[in-house]
Formats: sequence, structure tokens, C-alpha cells
Amino acid sequence: MTELLAVITITILAVISPGPDFAMVSRNSLMLSRRAGLLTACGISLGVLVHVSYTLLGVGLLIEQSLWLFNAIKLAGAVYLVYLGIKMLRTKAGGTVTDSCVVPLSDLAALRTGFLTNVLNPKTTIFIVSLFIQAVKPETPLMIQIGYGLFISVAHMVWFSLVALCFSAGIVRDRFLAVRHWIDRAFGGLLVLFGALLAVTSRTR
Repeated sequence: MTELLAVITITILAVISPGPDFAMVSRNSLMLSRRAGLLTACGISLGVLVHVSYTLLGVGLLIEQSLWLFNAIKLAGAVYLVYLGIKMLRTKAGGTVTDSCVVPLSDLAALRTGFLTNVLNPKTTIFIVSLFIQAVKPETPLMIQIGYGLFISVAHMVWFSLVALCFSAGIVRDRFLAVRHWIDRAFGGLLVLFGALLAVTSRTR
């Protein structure tokens, strides 16, 4: 019971803490559509399952022990976040972007965006690997550990779906769409900041 409470508590605190996942879901929900936000949330949930899978397979321990592998993941995440952020920063008034128009994402693109944002997010790597190493006992049955992993994934899905519903609500969107280019730039700046912070801390843990 203590282990279960620890998993639930740590998961909730980790899920609701601000980060790239939150920025991407809120941005897609506000600037694009509720559907895009929900699919982004779904992609994030699928990304969590990747982290859980390699952790249960023992690769998480390798990542924990290998500094170069850990830093490689951090740098890959940093590059992706900066790439997304720069695209948003180039948004101009009227909803256009240099060399690229701001158009609704396809369902697959929204899903992929959420998935990659989470999979390449070292914050999630650290959270899940640390949770299973420190809070989950080695003798805990595999099926229960899998259950924990599914709970973590569902928790992400529920929270970010709520975020998507909130930011896509008509009264919220109507007030912000008039200045959508500034909102896009703000979210872009946040992603660039997240990416830059990952890059400059890539040599330490």
C-alpha cells in the first residue's frame, strides 16, 4: 500500500508540474483546436509508455548509469524543443509564418507532436526511471509494475486532456485568438527556453 501511494503521489506531482508537454498541449488547444489538443495529449500518453517499457526492460538503469547516453537523450530533446520553439517564434500577425503557414495539424501530426515532445523530454525519463528504481521494490511482481506504468500513462492522458479542454473552451479561445501571433511567440519562447536549459546542463546530472 505504501508503494502504491508513493507511485500515485509522485506521479500526480510530476504530471502537473509545468514543462514542454504542458506548453505544447495548451498551445495546440488554444491556437488550433480542441481535437488537436486532445490528440497531442494522447501522443504524450503514448510517449510515456515508451519510457515505461524501456525502464521495465532494464534500459532505464543503463540510462541512469551511462552519462553519455543520458546526455545524448537530453541533447536530442533540446534540439527538438528549440526547433518547435523557433517555428512558433516566427509567427507573424495574421497567422502566417515565414516559409510556413500556421494551419491546423492533421490528426497524425498532432499525435506525433505530443509523442515526440514526451519521448524526447528528459524530465519524463528522469521521473519514470527514478520512480521505478527508488519507489518500486525489485520484488514487486512484473504485472503490478506494468499496472503502475499504465497508471502513469493514463494520468498523463487525463491531466493533459483536461488542459486541452480548458484552453480550447470558447470563452478562452475567443479572448486570445485576436493576439494569436503573440501567444504563439510566447509558447515558442518557452520551448526555446526549455531546450536551451537542457542543452546547457547536458554535461551534468
